[in-house]
Amino acid sequence: MKSAYFIFLKLSGLGKQFPCFRLKCDRTSLASKSDIRRAVHTRAGQPARIEAMKPFRAVVNPTTGALAWVKEDEDYDYNQEIARSAYADMLHDHDRNRKYYEGIRAAVSRVKKRGQKALVLDIGTGTGLLSMMAATAGADFCYAVEVFKPMATAAEKIVKKNGFGDKIKVINKHSTELKVGPGEDMEFRANILITELFDTELIGEGALTTYEHAHKYLVEENCEAVPHRATVYAQLVESSRMWSWNKLLPIHFKSDFEKEKNSVILPPAELQKCSGSSSVYDIQLNQVPLSDFRPLSNILTMFSVDFSKPVKSSAARHKVPFNPLSSGTAQVVLSWWDIDLDPEGNINCTMAPYWAHPTPHNVPWRDHWMQCVYFLPEETPVLKDDSLCLAVHHDVYNLWYTVHTASDDAREEGKAEIQRPICTCQAHLVWNRPRFGELNDQERTDKYISALKTVVHPESTCLNLSDGGLLPVFAHLLGAKQVYTVETSSLSRNLTERMLAANNLRGKIKVIDKHPENLTSDDLTNQKVSVLIGEPFFSTSLLPWHNLYFWYARTALSNHLVDGATILPHSASLHLIVVEFKDLWCIRAPCGKCEGYDVSIMDEMIQKAIDYRESHEAEPHPLWEYPCKALSEPKKVMTFDFQKTVPEKAIQTSGALTLIRPGKAHGVVLWMDYHLTDDITVSKGLLKLPSEKGECSWYPHCKQAVYFLSTILKQDSVSDHLPSVVTYNICFEPKTGDLSMDFQPLNDGSGK
Repeated sequence: MKSAYFIFLKLSGLGKQFPCFRLKCDRTSLASKSDIRRAVHTRAGQPARIEAMKPFRAVVNPTTGALAWVKEDEDYDYNQEIARSAYADMLHDHDRNRKYYEGIRAAVSRVKKRGQKALVLDIGTGTGLLSMMAATAGADFCYAVEVFKPMATAAEKIVKKNGFGDKIKVINKHSTELKVGPGEDMEFRANILITELFDTELIGEGALTTYEHAHKYLVEENCEAVPHRATVYAQLVESSRMWSWNKLLPIHFKSDFEKEKNSVILPPAELQKCSGSSSVYDIQLNQVPLSDFRPLSNILTMFSVDFSKPVKSSAARHKVPFNPLSSGTAQVVLSWWDIDLDPEGNINCTMAPYWAHPTPHNVPWRDHWMQCVYFLPEETPVLKDDSLCLAVHHDVYNLWYTVHTASDDAREEGKAEIQRPICTCQAHLVWNRPRFGELNDQERTDKYISALKTVVHPESTCLNLSDGGLLPVFAHLLGAKQVYTVETSSLSRNLTERMLAANNLRGKIKVIDKHPENLTSDDLTNQKVSVLIGEPFFSTSLLPWHNLYFWYARTALSNHLVDGATILPHSASLHLIVVEFKDLWCIRAPCGKCEGYDVSIMDEMIQKAIDYRESHEAEPHPLWEYPCKALSEPKKVMTFDFQKTVPEKAIQTSGALTLIRPGKAHGVVLWMDYHLTDDITVSKGLLKLPSEKGECSWYPHCKQAVYFLSTILKQDSVSDHLPSVVTYNICFEPKTGDLSMDFQPLNDGSGK
């Protein structure tokens, strides 16, 4: 069984001050980072205290398709947080670090010119980097606040190792717990406030409440703040690709039967009326081509927050009038922010995507701050040069957008704030953004329909095994005698039944609310299944091979299948390729020295945590967002034959991937291909062979698995002991559904 992957609230910045708390979260799911952050905050807006939480781990069991919580030993909690942290990414962000240093140096200088001592409060200090910058710039004393104890301990060691032990006091508390006065945490209020409390959405980590408290109780009036201000920008666009991540669109179905030609499968009306989820979809917009959207507005400045003055955390609305650049359908708002590290705005760090960036061909890469995609509650037709308003609304943790005509906006003036959109159709609770995109992918749909045409006949009894898909509808429209579909989730079952009702198929396809292993002959009206179908897709799957639950379910259903039953897909295969990442390697590479400061203690702590369990595991990443170069040819290394039951003995394979292009072998990518028929395959990895230069195109609707080669990541240059091969040893254990792996870069193929 493999671990679920968590967003750790504490570890999404240089040193966030959230308590140690874990929830399973897929970065692209609707349980977005901002949703999870709210889960650990009280209604009063202050972070909840979670003192003695026992470490539990969510595991996916491919043999049952279920998630379970497993109690771990005490060290697991700490090690898992550190291993999955984003510290390396941020420490490698030279653009941000350099500009913070410039801003800190300027702030200290302004205080000194006033004849005052420079007293710094650094909230969420992490490694202590910003406090060390302040001390170097001449600050008289720094209070470095860090709530996560292991990180606070590391910060103390790092501060002392760099010779700042007498200038920096590391405080292991939440900033809202600090006391000011003689003998307290802080002797005096600070006159310089340094923070890095931001996420991709700017306010999602509780920045507003933290600033609000700090100004009331911890810093002097008219203090210096680094950053000095933040500004949010937005651009209204029309984008069929992005809108397909938010709504289920009509599915076009072409059958060989004349009466069914050009059928259209319609989503239920409630799905179309639903305003969706307000959760931000944070992605690397720099990987979205201009051809994927059409701007309907210029880039609009929505609002700014001055961090040197008292900050309010109450809900608010900001509106900006604009005239559409062209007529079209307003669907999506693309949004980002920047920070000014000085009052004049001369030191600016921006998250703008390439088309809005001051240096479009040299955009700094960062994964801790990306860009935001917001979906409007409904599509809105707009006409060129109309008088419209774009409004951004926010509560303590979230932003959301609406579009109004000027007259509508005048009528809304003075009314209560518009409530955050909430999903009422349940689809946004069942499907994440990539799943919407997958279901709306007509080319993918056509492959399944073509494959089904070869196996579904008028006498076919079909059974579908996948969460909330459309294959049973296709099988029925292709003329199958009887179609059943298994839905183990009540939400998914309800959604499926509403889809059937919307297309007049209720009663024609039977929905079975049971796990496959519990099916009886009565459930199948005493019929044997002649065609077993599945995408396969299961919502609990985190890594590519977790969807092998289809194989286990097929095995459990053996007694319900006719002899020689058709299984679609008939098999799956595991594929590997060695790659050099353009940027993604930063999240796992040691830093050593950061802007001249020795942070190797942090590197050692991360490596120790990784060695605890993570060193021989792959992790999921949506590689369409992370460019890479293929250094080897792709290789099929393992096949899973669904026409047979799951074997009792382990499946093992070993070999080597020869490197055919120069580059740094940062990692190995793993993915699954599903062979629907001998001629039709759906790949969840490479969409085509790499180009001559090694450029890769990845399946965009799910994550691939990445195994980082730590020995390569530790090398200082490309020329250091470049391997010529990467050996692999992979074992699939049928009893647990676990896939264990080991990869070793070598200078020759001897294995020595």
